[in-house]
Amino acid sequence: MYSTFRTELISLADDKYRDFSMRGIPCDRPFLGVRIPKIRKLVAKIPSEKLTEFLSAKPIAIEEVIARGFAIARLPYLEMLEVFDSQVQILDNWCTVDTFCAALRKVIKSHEADFLDQKVESLLAQKDEFAVRTGIVCLLDFYVNSDYLHLIFDRIESLKNREEYYIKMALAWLLAECFIKFPDETYGYLQCSKLEKWTFNKAISKICDSYRVDSETKKELKKLKK
Repeated sequence: MYSTFRTELISLADDKYRDFSMRGIPCDRPFLGVRIPKIRKLVAKIPSEKLTEFLSAKPIAIEEVIARGFAIARLPYLEMLEVFDSQVQILDNWCTVDTFCAALRKVIKSHEADFLDQKVESLLAQKDEFAVRTGIVCLLDFYVNSDYLHLIFDRIESLKNREEYYIKMALAWLLAECFIKFPDETYGYLQCSKLEKWTFNKAISKICDSYRVDSETKKELKKLKK
């Protein structure tokens, strides 16, 4: 079955899109050049009873890693937990991390507290750059609400000394999203944050890039830059 899937995937390849993707996604895997909506549609055609068989195959191209993430997101919550780590282990760039996390939104819904305990907390404690990014993007996608806001600030502080680029960018992105939704609380956090200079300033820049933040607030935020 997987060989048939891969043949169909290759048939959707676009050389120009492949070259474009390769410029923006640092990754050692081969690129086919298939757009993400097309990957998602192709995975949606896999019969539910064949998903386990599909997941047993070893992905080669980056699009196959993305497809595997979409397949995992189709599983019931408890089954998803069983194979979640196997996907994290092959995530080696920002694109496969971010598409995987976004795909999980439906299956995570109503299980946020359990998923935080089962997976997110351990991801944030790992050494691997993209495992940690997965945890941060999960916080961004599922937990930016009043119930978890202060937990997010605590976890950001726990990562304040991480130097990896894709961790720092994810932290800045997460803080920007927190500010958009909870400006007063996030501003208070920024005033006392111990985040290192680059990530802190990048977060403020991302907030100031948003059209949802007024010009006066942007002026005040810029005063906080280190």
